[in-house]
Amino acid sequence: MAAMRSIHSGRGILAVQYFLYFGAMGMYLPFFNLYCYQLGFSGWQIGALSATRSVTLILLSIVWGLLADRFHSRRGIYIACNFISAALWGLFLLTAEFYWMLAITVIHGIFYAPLIPFLEAFAMEALGRDKKRYGRMRAWGSVAFILVVLALGRGIDVYGVKIIISLIFAGAWAQALTALGFPKTAAPVERARAGDWRRLLTPRLAVFQICGFLMLVSHGAYYTFFSIHLANLGYDTAFIGLSWAVASTAEILAMFFSERIFKRFRYESVLVFSFAVAVLRWGGLWAATSATALLLLQVLHAMTYGTFHMASILYMDHLAPPQSKTLGQVVNNAVSYGLGLMAGFFLSGALYQAIGAHNLFAVSAGIALLGGLIFAAYSLTGKMRNQ
Repeated sequence: MAAMRSIHSGRGILAVQYFLYFGAMGMYLPFFNLYCYQLGFSGWQIGALSATRSVTLILLSIVWGLLADRFHSRRGIYIACNFISAALWGLFLLTAEFYWMLAITVIHGIFYAPLIPFLEAFAMEALGRDKKRYGRMRAWGSVAFILVVLALGRGIDVYGVKIIISLIFAGAWAQALTALGFPKTAAPVERARAGDWRRLLTPRLAVFQICGFLMLVSHGAYYTFFSIHLANLGYDTAFIGLSWAVASTAEILAMFFSERIFKRFRYESVLVFSFAVAVLRWGGLWAATSATALLLLQVLHAMTYGTFHMASILYMDHLAPPQSKTLGQVVNNAVSYGLGLMAGFFLSGALYQAIGAHNLFAVSAGIALLGGLIFAAYSLTGKMRNQ
C-alpha cells in the first residue's frame, strides 16, 4: 500500500512539475527572443543566445546524467538544480546588455540542464507498465503552455514584453518548491557502473539520434524567429500568443490519444510520419501569410512535436538498458533538443539577415526531409534484416 501511495504521489508531483516547467516555457519560447529583438539585438545575437543556451544544456545534462546513474542521486540533483537555476534566472532582471545576458545564459544553463531529461526519466519510472499513457501526463505541460501564451499575448500589450523575465523567475521558484514533494525512489537492482554508457552505442540508437538531431535542427527557425516573423507580417502579440496556443492545443490532443496511437502503431512508424508532416508544415510556413493558413499550419504541431516527442521518449526508453535509463533520456534530450536546436539556432541566426524568416522555413523543410528519409530507409532495412 505504501508503495502504491508513493507511485501515485510521484505521478501527481510529475504532473505539477510538467505544468510549471512548460508554463515557464510558454513565456520563454514565444517571447524571450521577441524581448531581445525589442532590446535591439541583431539576428546573430539572438541566435547566439539561443545556441549558447543549447550548448550549455548539452554538455551539462550529460554530466548530470552520468552522476545521477552512477551514484543513484537523480532526485537530489533535480531538487538542487531547480533551486539554483531559479535563483540565477533573477540575474536577467539586472541587465539588458548582450554580453552580460550571454554570461547569465551560461551559468543558468549549467543548473537548468538536467531538469527536463530528469523529468522524463522520472515519468518513465513512475508510469511503469503504463508507459504508453505518458502523453496524458505530459499533456499537463501543454495545458500550462496554452494558458500562459494566451494570457501573455494580451498582457504584453499592456505591460511590455519585459514582464516575462519576472514571471519566469516566479514560476521557477514555484517549480523548485514543489519539487521537494518528489518521493524517494527505490535503488535499482543493479547499480550503474562506470562503463555502462557504452551500452548506448548501438547502430540503431545512433541512427535514431542523428535523425532526431535533424528534426530539431529543422525546428530552429520556428523557435527562434516564428514570433518575429509574425510581427514582421504585421500581427500583434495577441495573435502571436494565439498561434502558439493553437499549436499547443493540437499537441494536447495528440498526447491525450497517446495510448491508442502507440497500441496501434510502432514507434518507428510514428516517427517517420512526424518527419513527413514536418516537411509539410515548414514548407507551408515558407509560403503562408494569411491568418487562417498560419493557424492551420500550427495545428500540425500535433505531429511535428506531439507525436514525435512522445515516440522519441518511449523509443529511447525501449532502447536504453535498465541501469542507464536516466542517461538514455539525457542523451536523447542533449542530442535533439540540445545539439539539434543549437545547430538550428546558429543556422537560422546566421541566415536570417541574408534570406529572411520565410525562406528559413524552406531550409527547415529540406532538413526535415533529409532526416525522415534516413530514418525511413534504416527502419525499412531493419525490417528486412529481421524477416
